[in-house]
Amino acid sequence: MSQAIEQLRIRAARLSLRGRLGLSGKLLLLTIPLVMIAEVLIYVPSIANFRVNRLNDRLAAANTAALVLDAAPSGMVPESLARQILGSIGARAVAIKMGQQRRLLASADLPTAIDHDIDMRTMTPWSAIVGSFETMLESGNQAIRIIGPGPRGAQFIEVVTDEEPLRQSMYRFSRNLLLVSLAIAVLTAALVYLALHYLFVRPMRRLTANLVGFHQNPENPARIIVPSQRGDEIGVAERELSDMQRDLVSMLHQKNRLAALGLAVSKINHDLRNLLASSQLLSDQLASVPDPRVQRFAPKLMRSLERAIAFCQSTLSYGRAQEAAPDRRLMAIEPVVNEVRESAGLTPDGSITWINAIERGLTIDADPDQLFRILLNLVRNAAQALESQPRNDAATRQIRVAGRREGAVAIIEVSDTGPGVPQQARNHLFEAFQSSARPGGSGLGLAIAAELVRAHGGDIHLVEGTIGATFRITIPDRPVELQMIRNERVRA
Repeated sequence: MSQAIEQLRIRAARLSLRGRLGLSGKLLLLTIPLVMIAEVLIYVPSIANFRVNRLNDRLAAANTAALVLDAAPSGMVPESLARQILGSIGARAVAIKMGQQRRLLASADLPTAIDHDIDMRTMTPWSAIVGSFETMLESGNQAIRIIGPGPRGAQFIEVVTDEEPLRQSMYRFSRNLLLVSLAIAVLTAALVYLALHYLFVRPMRRLTANLVGFHQNPENPARIIVPSQRGDEIGVAERELSDMQRDLVSMLHQKNRLAALGLAVSKINHDLRNLLASSQLLSDQLASVPDPRVQRFAPKLMRSLERAIAFCQSTLSYGRAQEAAPDRRLMAIEPVVNEVRESAGLTPDGSITWINAIERGLTIDADPDQLFRILLNLVRNAAQALESQPRNDAATRQIRVAGRREGAVAIIEVSDTGPGVPQQARNHLFEAFQSSARPGGSGLGLAIAAELVRAHGGDIHLVEGTIGATFRITIPDRPVELQMIRNERVRA
């Protein structure tokens, strides 16, 4: 179970977006280069196709002009008209080849040399792409010759024209295509981003936030994710996560219940062991009675008590439980102290001297049974501490119970002349299974006493600077309510 909690925390830490680039940012960074690649893939064939179309337009216009010029008798077309025709098609010269004869139909300002030949009859898509970028990267007004199919049975037609107008038109087309493509790409990228964001990023953020919140308080059922109705992988992940969290919360609650039950059993066994030990002392006294029936059953009773004490000792386990609320009443302390002495087996002729320093008539507002358990635990701890010391004079082995009242607070002190509390045990003195330094001790006596004292609204602590160990208990009286006083007057 602890491994499952740790794995859940690791997953939450890995999915946490604090200080890292989130899924939305990663998606945006991924969308931008993809859109740019799409722009390039669209632009390259578009600009090549634009150049091819412009060159074909020149050839079509040249074919029309060639029909006009070829229909006129030789030498009948004035030079001015020829220039107008060439200017209208954007050419410097038009020539056709028919058979073995190559005929110049019209010319105006012919260049001294042709820089490039473009044969439209053998142009491939790759050569069109390469030629378009060569045209755009060149500078200056170079002369190019365009060759294409000729009209009316001619083998081919040739058009000599300037490259600069073609380059400028390609620049304008590129700019317009770029603006339109960017607008389309931004719109497309936004739509793709929003679609992916709502379909994937938001559900992942919800899963991440739930994991982080569940990590902070894994025992809170309100932190369990509510799965959506999605049927895809994210929906499956939500349902599986919800089931895992429910199982984990159930295991944690079961663990807490078992821990509470364990400590409840431990407390019961601890106090029951003390009571059984008192019964064992009484059974020891029965062994000295000469009655045959007593002699017959006393050993069996002693063995049964020994087994019960051993069983109580072996069943002590860690846990946590809340004591019942004290049933408080105003009572005398001295009878409870005397009962504690008898239950602890501290006889007048024993090896431990008992000193009763309770003020005469001292009363306390407390639960009698719980006060008995508090004092019995403290007295037994003191007796066990003294028993671990060498048996010298009984006067040096003492347990003293003192009591007094200071206003509305009753104060009880239980002290002994034993070795005291070790320094390393004082930090966890009133915690379960922490304070016992005696072999076989359960470490529950002081924890039970402290819990019962706190239930009365009081306090228990170790008094510093005393011989042995002295524990001081302070229990304040309950506030007297006016309604309670009026009720008592009415009953009177």
